[in-house]
Amino acid sequence: MNVRRQAVGLLGWAIVTLLAAALGARASISAADFYANLTLPAWAPPAGVFGPVWTVLYAVMALAVWLVWRQGGWRAAAPALALYLLQLALNVLWSWLFFGWKQGALAFADIALLLALIVATIVAFHRVRPAAAWLLLPYLAWVTFASALNYAVWQANPAVL
Repeated sequence: MNVRRQAVGLLGWAIVTLLAAALGARASISAADFYANLTLPAWAPPAGVFGPVWTVLYAVMALAVWLVWRQGGWRAAAPALALYLLQLALNVLWSWLFFGWKQGALAFADIALLLALIVATIVAFHRVRPAAAWLLLPYLAWVTFASALNYAVWQANPAVL
């Protein structure tokens, strides 16, 4: 694969991933205020932690998917790339369910499915390019933590979520 095609591929996957991030962020415009008014568990991080963590995670996710795509494009890695796109869509949907539409139960169902899809994506990525799978482990760890936080906040705020 030539250098130009690789660069275009990296840019394309970065755009797809960052577009998903932007769509999720759109739902989270007033998230800091909403989050500040919720009853939170003692272990909940401050609102200011989420943006920087997600920025790094999305950048690493884009790199991981590009590494898989580099192994032969869609023909060689279609299942892995499709799983990536599907989990990315659920990632975006979670922001809308939790922050945009304030649906705690549906957000929790979404994030539970998202966790399963992240694991499936990691397995699929490992089959194509093991380094790409390793790059997704911080994402899996963060979403696991976010799942517990989603559940705790939803349970502590039944009138709001």
